[in-house]
Amino acid sequence: MQVEADVTVIGSGPAGLTAALYAHKSGAKNVLLLEREEELGGILKQCIHNGFGLEQFKKDYTGPEYAERLIEELEKTNVQYFLNTMVVSLSPNKTITAVNPEKGVFHIESKSVVLAMGCRERSRGSINIPGTRPAGVYTAGVAQRFVNIDGYLPGKEVVILGSGDIGLIMARRLTLEGAQVKGVYEIMDYPGGLKRNIVQCLNDFGIPLYLSHTVTEIRGKERVEGVVVSKVDQKMNPIGGSEQFIGCDTLLLSVGLIPENELSTEAGIELTPITKGPVTAETMETAVPGIFSCGNVSTVFDLVDYVAESGIIAGRNAAEFAAGDWKEERNSVEVTPGENVRMLFPQRYSFKDDLILFIRSAKPIEKPVNIELSPAGIRLKRLYARPNEMVRLKVPRDKLKDIAEPITVSITER
Repeated sequence: MQVEADVTVIGSGPAGLTAALYAHKSGAKNVLLLEREEELGGILKQCIHNGFGLEQFKKDYTGPEYAERLIEELEKTNVQYFLNTMVVSLSPNKTITAVNPEKGVFHIESKSVVLAMGCRERSRGSINIPGTRPAGVYTAGVAQRFVNIDGYLPGKEVVILGSGDIGLIMARRLTLEGAQVKGVYEIMDYPGGLKRNIVQCLNDFGIPLYLSHTVTEIRGKERVEGVVVSKVDQKMNPIGGSEQFIGCDTLLLSVGLIPENELSTEAGIELTPITKGPVTAETMETAVPGIFSCGNVSTVFDLVDYVAESGIIAGRNAAEFAAGDWKEERNSVEVTPGENVRMLFPQRYSFKDDLILFIRSAKPIEKPVNIELSPAGIRLKRLYARPNEMVRLKVPRDKLKDIAEPITVSITER
């Protein structure tokens, strides 16, 4: 069986939903949305906390409410969506092979494709924690699904490794459900989650945060009986003699997210080692013409509003490409990280749209800083720079029109 589409969007989380919506709004007549789960919404379904849509809709939604608003808008269009549909391959010429219970294996010939597969969590194997292999070790997102969707409490005495936002939110959630969270342990000397989550999820509930600490052993036979935590030095190596045993029945891991880019690799899309996502222009187009990337499959964003913004850009440009109106006025230039910049998105500038930059600093600077774009001579001021808080900058296209060499972004103290 073969299906034809103008724009095909893979994934129906916040990025995929907004990309499909705005591809339709931008004139694409045949938009197809593919989702491997039984409902639209992606990760939003299990994120029952608030804080969604503050910038996009100027309202404070929970994840399901935010998803519902987008899905209701989608239902008013003629966008087709296939649920329980797994994409098994994507070719450079934009042919998609997928499978679902109704159609079996089928092929989609699409004029443009938007990748919106999101990301997955790093597991115990990714960070090589020594010890036994008992039950009771979960990633924070899996525990979130157990509690918020399935109605199961994963444990009663919990230790959380890593201070990413999901881990912080689960510290609060488990406390509200009656579990005792004994502490959040972070290997870096600064927290990994947003400041608001540190305050609302840990400080407000009296949950301790231990910086420069990590789990160096898991103990237990059938079930986790406890973990050994150690202080680490500046090179993040455990300090001998600092070991402490913490009794618990559950260990949650909130140790980072990895963009889901197996399909991207198969399509021959160039990935960047910094974000682990595709090398992307400000239009969200990847190195393969007609394939666009948005949301957490490109880089791990802090806010759903940023995810949706990238989806809007990808959807609009995918519709334009499908219509045959795509023109690049000149060769693109690289956008490269300079002093104190750990992460930068996008990595190319094609001079087609305004340049919206997302930046993470390499180290925290708790004093006023300058964010400089050279050789454009653009300098923007910020009150501070923190690795756990993404900086969004919008640079108008006319300020960059005369640039002919790579753009370097740096963060310096004022």
